[in-house]
Amino acid sequence: MHRLATIIVMLAIAAQCSAQCSASNTAFQSGEDLNYQLFFNWKFIWIKAGTANFNITATTFEGQPAYRCHLITRGSKRTDKFFLMRDTLLCYVARDLRPLYYRKGAQEGKRYTVDEVWYAYGADGTISLRQRYRNHRGEVSTTTYTSRECAYDMVSMLLRARSFDAAAFTPGQHMTFPMADGDEVETATLVYRGKENFTMSNTGVTYRCLVFSFVEYEGKKEREVVTFYITDDLNHAPVRLDLFLRFGTAKAFLREHSNLRNPQTSIVSTK
Repeated sequence: MHRLATIIVMLAIAAQCSAQCSASNTAFQSGEDLNYQLFFNWKFIWIKAGTANFNITATTFEGQPAYRCHLITRGSKRTDKFFLMRDTLLCYVARDLRPLYYRKGAQEGKRYTVDEVWYAYGADGTISLRQRYRNHRGEVSTTTYTSRECAYDMVSMLLRARSFDAAAFTPGQHMTFPMADGDEVETATLVYRGKENFTMSNTGVTYRCLVFSFVEYEGKKEREVVTFYITDDLNHAPVRLDLFLRFGTAKAFLREHSNLRNPQTSIVSTK
């Protein structure tokens, strides 16, 4: 279910040079906590597949003020019988939202892998990444990447992109940016679908949402990976995720939240 992380991640274009990697945070604060209920389509039946928790805490990283972001997904006892799922993502970003460190530990079935990324910023305007990947056999590989274009992992992009002004987007707009996953740096593509009101079946709350899709390409053919709904307010909090996985379809719905930074002006109605 590490696709859940990809969710939230794909919200805007990365900046074009290291000086622009810094940005003001207008969307979240220390103590934010979001809880999700996961569902999976199993032979045409939607079943509860597990839970996910996303939280942010103010801290330090290697001596500098930072935010620590933790995303944990857990399969239910019912789905564990078919497929064990335990994913943990950890990310540190500076207070100006520059990514500093990323780690993903993913246990899916009998396979356990670890991805890590370390970021460094040069005085000449470059950004350097050191990546480490451990596969399910315990074999370790390392790679490096240097560019004048900002690079992000899936979680640090989420934290950065939540402060973007979505009013600048137009329906059908395609956006690309480089994203590191611990093994390589690839170009990610995001498509803005427009606005839509969505009622949460588990809470009865109707939100005005911005709808995005993360897509991949197989040749010239576009394949949708995740469609997600984020609140059309300054929080830009993800409330619904539709995940199109290789082995089926999953959905995530916001169940409860606490310590949001801004007023929830995107709420249209409550149950």
